[in-house]
Amino acid sequence: MENKKINNYDESSIQVLEGLEAVRKRPGMYIGNVDERGLHHLIWEVVDNSVDEALAGFASKITLTLHKDQSITVTDDGRGIPIAVHPKTGLSTVETVFTVLHAGGKFGGEDSGYKVSGGLHGVGASVVNALSDRVTIEIVKDGILYRVEFTEGGEVSSGVLNKGTTDRPSGTSVNFLPTFSTFSADEFNFELILERVKQSAYLNKGVKFEITNETPEEHEKHIFEFQGGLIDFVKDINKGSAVITADVISNEGKSKGVEVELAMQYTTSYQPRVMSYVNNVSTNEGGTHEQGFIDALVRIINNYGKNNLPQKEQQTFSREDIKEGLVAVVSIKHPDPIYEGQTKNKFANAEVRKIVNDLVSIEFEKYMLENPIQSSQILAKVQLAAKSRIAAIKAKEVTRKKDHSEFGALPGKLADCSSKNKDETELFIVEGDSAGGSAKMGRNRETQAILPLRGKVINAERARLDKLFSNNEITSMITAFGAGIGEEFNIEKLRYGKIILMTDADVDGSHIRALLLTFIYRYFKELIINGNIYIAQPPLYKLKHSGKETYIYSEDEMTAAKKEIPEGAKFNIQRYKGLGEMNEEQLWDTTMDPDNRKLLKVTIEDSESADRVFHDLMGDIVEPRKDFITKNAKFARLDV
Repeated sequence: MENKKINNYDESSIQVLEGLEAVRKRPGMYIGNVDERGLHHLIWEVVDNSVDEALAGFASKITLTLHKDQSITVTDDGRGIPIAVHPKTGLSTVETVFTVLHAGGKFGGEDSGYKVSGGLHGVGASVVNALSDRVTIEIVKDGILYRVEFTEGGEVSSGVLNKGTTDRPSGTSVNFLPTFSTFSADEFNFELILERVKQSAYLNKGVKFEITNETPEEHEKHIFEFQGGLIDFVKDINKGSAVITADVISNEGKSKGVEVELAMQYTTSYQPRVMSYVNNVSTNEGGTHEQGFIDALVRIINNYGKNNLPQKEQQTFSREDIKEGLVAVVSIKHPDPIYEGQTKNKFANAEVRKIVNDLVSIEFEKYMLENPIQSSQILAKVQLAAKSRIAAIKAKEVTRKKDHSEFGALPGKLADCSSKNKDETELFIVEGDSAGGSAKMGRNRETQAILPLRGKVINAERARLDKLFSNNEITSMITAFGAGIGEEFNIEKLRYGKIILMTDADVDGSHIRALLLTFIYRYFKELIINGNIYIAQPPLYKLKHSGKETYIYSEDEMTAAKKEIPEGAKFNIQRYKGLGEMNEEQLWDTTMDPDNRKLLKVTIEDSESADRVFHDLMGDIVEPRKDFITKNAKFARLDV
């Protein structure tokens, strides 16, 4: 896409709003949380600043290096942050950017440093500085190298120093070492960084990204550069999948200052995989850009059906029908994006819905008319999806008749809690009747509900909705949740604040948990985004020695516990392979008591990565699953 270059990028481009003292006191307010996700957010803020230079048309190469000391260096070949004294702060402009919250080149519209930007809209650099032990910035402008250093959360160690002439290209290099004590994670995850950088390369076609990991003895280096942009992105997502449309359908354009790029392809899968981005930031909850995209597909496919199907086969297809098997990426660049909430997960600019709708309509309608064979295949796929949806509705009716009540009546095997306050209620989905019985006996009856499941639930990745509705365990969960499903889903009707998956600590238990997560991710994704889904952590062992019993939750804990036992002392280790091996008191003490238990909250770091994992591991295609097992077999814990 064409970008008008803004050449007046100097000290006057940087707008100053406030200081950054609050960042060190309440980091979670600025980076979302202080776990692994928050730690990596620091990287994305620095990378996004370099990407903004590329969006403005001034940078073509971005490098990222993870060093042995766990510091990160991000370098671009852009214009270089201005170094002259800023008129409002009396500091150099680069010091202002890195020490004053909301100081950046992203606030002045057409007259500022950038027309569009990702990141935290100018607070990113200062937040990274506030949460780092040290930050070093090197800037090259007009063949001269400048250097600034900060330590201990933003204190200036040395101001702008002229380090003399250099033949390095113009641009900015930022090296930072996070204050790891602020975070629950104490090191970076290179695989996560690699995936995010690769994603950025897809979203910014023609920009070269080099990423290096210096932590192993043999350095690991990757180069990403995609001239096809989103077309390459969709092809990569569908690698190994059976596709209906041989071609990736794509289009890009600009209207009212909003740039739109999209790519899509239909597959034989039952699940849709629609990813969306605004200014390179993932919008996991969608928004008006996704709505406009789907609006266009619904209208065009319905019109095509009316014009090409026999009268008796004509029907109105729903959004769910149209989306089945669809893989798509929608990326927009907006100068003034609006989001619902603070997490930037749902895009809200109303005018974008029509802009995207119009752009999609032009290309997709043309494609349908010019490719009758593939268009017929798309239509056949949508017809089957509609047939499944209608069958699912009939399955609901059958359930109503069986229960002699409205669908949504609570399943008979659910032991409900007495409280209706979602702030305190919990639903435990428990593997097996035996464990379910213990959980019912040991629970807090006021706040904890128990739903036991028999056997392994159906794989939602390989089944349409009508098949799911014929599965008793699935319908029990849907009715217990109380929020509906599909287009009827309403999170406000959710009956429990926490939904906790409690399965055995063995291979079968892990498989059942994977099946449950697949179902929830595909049909109740908003519950994960909203933070309602948790995984219980039952103990692996019970250690007895000197008349004392200790529950052990990991192999590392067991190793540490053994070291505390005096040599020659007798001890006994019991390996728990099933929840049913514990009585109600033990199950309460170890796994259900809020004061003692360990819960893992299920989150989505990256929507595209999550989609890929569920598709590869739980889908019909064998090769991706084999590749995953081969790559990760060394991490498996085997019960021998």
